[in-house]
Amino acid sequence: MKPIYLDYAATTPVDSRVAAKMFAYLTAEGQFGNAASQHVYGLAAREAVETAREQVAAYLRADPSEIIWTSCATESINLALKGAAQLYQRKGKHIVTMKTEHKAVLDTCMQLEKDGWQVTYLAPEVDGLLDIKKLEAALRDDTVLVSIMHVNNETGVIQDIEKMAQLTSVRGILFHVDAAQSPGKLTLDTRNVVADLISLGAHKLYGPKGVGALYLRKKPRVRVSPLIHGGGHEQGMRSGTLATHQIVGMGEAFHLAQQEFDRDWAHVKLLREKLISQLLQQHSNLICLNTETTQVVPHIVNLRFEGMIADAILKQLPGIAASTASACQGKGTEGSYVLRAMGLNEEQIKSSIRFSFGRFTTLQELDDCLKQIINLPGMVK
Repeated sequence: MKPIYLDYAATTPVDSRVAAKMFAYLTAEGQFGNAASQHVYGLAAREAVETAREQVAAYLRADPSEIIWTSCATESINLALKGAAQLYQRKGKHIVTMKTEHKAVLDTCMQLEKDGWQVTYLAPEVDGLLDIKKLEAALRDDTVLVSIMHVNNETGVIQDIEKMAQLTSVRGILFHVDAAQSPGKLTLDTRNVVADLISLGAHKLYGPKGVGALYLRKKPRVRVSPLIHGGGHEQGMRSGTLATHQIVGMGEAFHLAQQEFDRDWAHVKLLREKLISQLLQQHSNLICLNTETTQVVPHIVNLRFEGMIADAILKQLPGIAASTASACQGKGTEGSYVLRAMGLNEEQIKSSIRFSFGRFTTLQELDDCLKQIINLPGMVK
């Protein structure tokens, strides 16, 4: 019997409807052509690619021409940060971000520091939120770019990107949003959030791994220096033969997420409330929420088990697949750097577990999960 999967923030299973769409662009019986080819096979593939572009753009209320295909959200982030820094370096070489960003942002910023850029890493408040006044104080005359994550992948904390975008826009500073966790969890309307660059992926909302997109605002025009050259695909900003089946899958995943947003949200909120209420009711002296704020998505719950070691807990729960930190944090690290930046001490960090739910998590699975946790040695009263 498979363990109960409660790690949707790391990745999601591909929705069967998405997989069916993708399969139609793989085999000889389907539309397998190269979207850059001029014959009928290529034209059919290109039509599918452009339909998917429209589906992703619809989520952002953006123009399809503002969507550039990439291989994943990490590549989109690299293209946004490195590409913008390179292209706009005459305006300045200072970047602002947060200590709680995904490694794709932090490691890219560290590389830019080696290449001569200066980076300010802002700490969040204890609730994980960034104080807008601290962001404003960090901006300088030579600040060219600010990069902030919309939904934190470890805590579910939602940053006020609308206010941040207003702040940077007035100053003429580019604003990049890592929105890998946003689709299917929150709306993100570029008519209200004046972000210049937005990174997206497919595999956090029931789409395939290996495909992503970068939004580049058209008015005012934003461009980036390409990381990959050869062929001039995607308006010259991301060369490479387009993976039609992956792109079709991403488009369909975004389309379904829009259609089923209310149902998915209500389902996940019910799961969250049940998990938290029952655990706190049974063990309020042992279990604490790490995110004492209402500005969180219900899909991600970060809990600490006081006086216990999270890794040891998970070893005793082979029937549950959850995590202690981001899957992208890597091995050999000492607990969550996100929780550390929020002010938790080492003991609290090492006792913390992230549970994340999704479209296919059932109430029965959650009940089974609760029974396993409540009956853990050290948890029984």
